[in-house]
Amino acid sequence: MPLKDSLLAVLVAVIWGINFVAIELGLDDVPPLLFLSLRFFVVAAPALWLVARPQVPWQLVLQVGLFMSLGQFGLLYTAMAVGMPPGLASLVLQAQVVLTVVFASVRLHEMPTSRQVVGVVLGVIGLAVVAWGRSAATPLLGLLLTFAAATSWACGNVVARRVGPSSGLSMVVWSAIVVPVPLLLLSLVVDGPSEVARALTHLSLAAVLSTAYTAVLASFVGYGIWNSLLGRHQASAVVPFMLLVPVFGMGSAWLVFDEVPNAAEASGGALLLAGVATVALAGRRTRAAATAAPVAVDNGRHD
Repeated sequence: MPLKDSLLAVLVAVIWGINFVAIELGLDDVPPLLFLSLRFFVVAAPALWLVARPQVPWQLVLQVGLFMSLGQFGLLYTAMAVGMPPGLASLVLQAQVVLTVVFASVRLHEMPTSRQVVGVVLGVIGLAVVAWGRSAATPLLGLLLTFAAATSWACGNVVARRVGPSSGLSMVVWSAIVVPVPLLLLSLVVDGPSEVARALTHLSLAAVLSTAYTAVLASFVGYGIWNSLLGRHQASAVVPFMLLVPVFGMGSAWLVFDEVPNAAEASGGALLLAGVATVALAGRRTRAAATAAPVAVDNGRHD
């Protein structure tokens, strides 16, 4: 990608890395489904007045909201609520990189190279090592829910790739409308009306600031940039920049919560990141070669 777009991708990694600490701080006072409903109410509120609807079929808008917002974050918030450490969550969620390459090869015909296949295999092995050697502070349910969140994110990446380059912010805002009401209703069922009422009437400063960070920076800024980059470039060229998310996620979790992974989690995480790096290098080499090769090109889209 051009330098400007590469720097934008790095900025998103910084925002999303710190986002895990912000989520953990907010979950201390608010049930996870209700907390996520509040976040996306703030995101969706401008939709009716300030932001024009993206000029894409409603089906795509709803699919992005379902996978990138409702699915990914509903699973992630629940995983962290049941004990998934925020730093390790930021690492495991990056399985979305290798999963995106797999899903894009099937849906968008962006066939992986042999190096990308190696990267996918390394990522799978790394996740297996993390699951096998996880510490007592890392519940299996939390790990599985985080992997499911990564799967949902990867599906959303593929859908967003089909949207186009000009719908970044509007897609974030309008796709968010599918989240608040279903999760509020689900929270009423799971947590009970009295707990929902207590949480809403006793919001702490930490919960308010966390909601502001996750809604404004992580959603508006982060996903606005992310969806625009996916619209302008192949998924395999954009998503590898998320290799930096665990660096900032685990670093901020260490500073705030003194979270340090055990040997198995660290080694498995290293394998996972090695797989992501392999995918990244393979994707960039493939794109560079395609640009340099003096051959005829089919300019039609194959979505």
